[in-house]
Amino acid sequence: MQSDGTVNRGAPLSAEALAAMPEHLASAWSESVRTLEPQAAVLVVDDHDVSRRLSVAILEREGFEALAVQNGFEALDLLERRLVDLVLLDQSMPGMDGLECCRRIRANRRTSLVPVLMVTSLRVEDHEDDAVAAGADELLSRPFTPETLRIRVRTMLRQKSVIDRLEEAESILFALATAVEQRDPCTSGHCERLAMYAVSLGTAMQLPHPQLLALYRGGYLHDIGKIGIPDSILFKPGPLNNQEWRVMKTHTLRGEEICRPMKCLQPVLPVIRGHHERWDGSGYPDGLLGDEIPLLARVMQIADVFDALTTERPYKAALTTREALRVMQHETDAGWHDPALVELFECLPHDLLRDTAHRDSTGWNSMDAMRDSLDRLRRAVG
Repeated sequence: MQSDGTVNRGAPLSAEALAAMPEHLASAWSESVRTLEPQAAVLVVDDHDVSRRLSVAILEREGFEALAVQNGFEALDLLERRLVDLVLLDQSMPGMDGLECCRRIRANRRTSLVPVLMVTSLRVEDHEDDAVAAGADELLSRPFTPETLRIRVRTMLRQKSVIDRLEEAESILFALATAVEQRDPCTSGHCERLAMYAVSLGTAMQLPHPQLLALYRGGYLHDIGKIGIPDSILFKPGPLNNQEWRVMKTHTLRGEEICRPMKCLQPVLPVIRGHHERWDGSGYPDGLLGDEIPLLARVMQIADVFDALTTERPYKAALTTREALRVMQHETDAGWHDPALVELFECLPHDLLRDTAHRDSTGWNSMDAMRDSLDRLRRAVG
């Protein structure tokens, strides 16, 4: 209780204070805190009534929300209507067995990352390969003790929570990158167009899917370091002086530093750091020359330059595609860009890509939507 007689409900209770509480009060406090945490939902898929009810009872006693269906078809239907945190899936069921149900769960982008604990009455050693091939995360042999089920489920949910936090962190970074862009109304849609141009060029180069995804992410994150650049420099109407230009050039290093802690963004770091390097070594931040510049950074640079040339700004009109490509060829002749990549970029359907980026831009804040759009783009351009 505070001095004014009110209770400070936001203050955490220390371990020492909790230990000093009478036992019944400590138990009530712990229970009240636990009930504030999100309740994990586990879907039990089992055609056998007794084992299904037993699993539900064990899970509910552990504090989980237990959902139950009798077959794979009902499971897939439920997963279309709501997401769960884990699926407890019987391997042997009539109509659609657990293996086929698991394959369909993995094939659905919406449920592909949901952990699946498959249960079998057969020897695990004889069927583990089939379960893993179908996409199951673990295979549990029946009969099992309640403690065994609790431990397996808890362990798998901890692993899922790590993945969820990474997805959330990635989504926050993309939202931050979009916020950076929206600080300047003149660059509206810039990230979406860069992602589209860069992935299109990467597709024409027949780059593998992980590199295309890195380009896609790089389209959004390449300038995220500008979040640390003062508005007085970022939006200065006239030319920057030497000191201001030194500050502006740090945005590539700032962006790399922001994204470095996330393992899934490691392939994007060279794009963020190196997209202002130049073929003749006159770029920044490292003055790399020719093939020393990471390939994906070279791709992003070309996409970035093209979009800047074809976008209207307060100090210039937008160039047509033909005019922009002519300027880019002059810059390439002057030693700024990779000649082979510029030649390939000239062959892309630029206007179609720009229209597609504009049409899809509202949905690209979601990672799932971005991956769907990437798949469509690969089919269209490839």
